[in-house]
Amino acid sequence: MKRSLRRSAVSFALSALVAAACGSSRSSGSSPTASVAALKGDITVFAAASLTESFEEVGDAFMRANPGVKVTFTFDASSALVTQITQGAPADVFASADTATMDKLTTAGLNGAAPVTFATNLLSIITGPGNPKGITGLADLARADLKLVLCDPSVPCGRYAAQSLAKAKVTATPVSLEQNVKGVVTKVTAGEADAGIVYTTDVKAAGAKAAGVAIPADQNVVATYPIASTKTSKRADVDQAFIAYLTSADGQTILAKYGFGKP
Repeated sequence: MKRSLRRSAVSFALSALVAAACGSSRSSGSSPTASVAALKGDITVFAAASLTESFEEVGDAFMRANPGVKVTFTFDASSALVTQITQGAPADVFASADTATMDKLTTAGLNGAAPVTFATNLLSIITGPGNPKGITGLADLARADLKLVLCDPSVPCGRYAAQSLAKAKVTATPVSLEQNVKGVVTKVTAGEADAGIVYTTDVKAAGAKAAGVAIPADQNVVATYPIASTKTSKRADVDQAFIAYLTSADGQTILAKYGFGKP
């Protein structure tokens, strides 16, 4: 009789333990995200000037999806931005308009993660509304009656423009060299210049203030855009979440809306 009672007691205890374990498992499984903290923190993104309009929309969408996050942008020529970062500027993420400039960050060991290519772009000739000078291609940019503006050769848009002109075997003399692509757009839309070479996305962003003349594929240059977090960033989780959003279907849809190509 005593043995039977002992067996019953042991069976009851084991049943209770199993039930408790199953209950605990069900409880934790019922809310799998309960232990995952919401994304929080502020980051500063240094980005190429040609990304201005698209990144502002990407940033707004990312912050709506993550209410605890604030993203602040600084836009300029990629070369100027990477110089600022190497000199200690507080950037958490760097988005460049070319791989050569991103290489300056990685060579200095200042990247927090490996760069990821997130977009591509092409070049276009920008003119005033209605193309008043009747420009049809790169060859026209050598005309003496045209005021041409280009990006400085030290910045990506300037290097790309030089490569494109070389492909077309055109020698053109600009009246000024701008420090970033938006400087070229401003000169043309303000009527201070007749034409310039910019990214196709910049012509699109200028809207009715400008017109664009396509550059043939055999004379064009594909601009590649990489992005990476910086080594000094204190919010690596937010950095990576922003980069992940940028490369997601939602982020790519926004970039495509502004004329960027897929990576």
